Amino acid sequence: MSGAPRLTGPLLLATGNRHKLRECAEILAPYGIRVLAPDDVGYRPEVVEDGETFEANAIKKAEAGCRATGLPCLADDSGIEARALNWEPGVRSARYAGEPCDDAANNRKLCAALAPHRDRFVRYRCVIALARAGCTTLTWSGEFPGEFILEPRGSGGFGYDPHVLVPHLGRTVAELSSAEKHALSHRGQALRAFVAWLAA
Repeated sequence: MSGAPRLTGPLLLATGNRHKLRECAEILAPYGIRVLAPDDVGYRPEVVEDGETFEANAIKKAEAGCRATGLPCLADDSGIEARALNWEPGVRSARYAGEPCDDAANNRKLCAALAPHRDRFVRYRCVIALARAGCTTLTWSGEFPGEFILEPRGSGGFGYDPHVLVPHLGRTVAELSSAEKHALSHRGQALRAFVAWLAA
């Protein structure tokens, strides 16, 4: 892809999560889309994520970044949902164990919540929102199913990845290479849908 026909310049990735920033940049890099981190433009993406859906939070973050910088802004909201827990923690995934955000504490809490259940089906969900000045904010989504395991495996990824087994591979998300994860992940799906829209 030699250019992004529906963008006229760089794209701001509005997230304060360095792991998400890295993954988004890696997934978009092969398509020649120029991306900026918040630090590149002196923007602090401090938005209260009080929406009840991933879509609401992604839109809120993207629109805040666009308003503050004037740049087209891409934002992600994502999390994990457990079927046995009525799809919790969902939008509260990053703060499941309380503030401040703590991956280890979140994993301990989800392990304890799922330990009594035979059903360990989980899914990662992601919504990507694009905000541009004077345009309707657009969204794309992705979903990545797996099985939650109580003993962590692997040192890659972040968040709940060491506890999410990809059954057909027999490995956790934290045991996948970056390329393998991006090819399967909820974030990869959503971003490739965004790229397809750009190229249409």
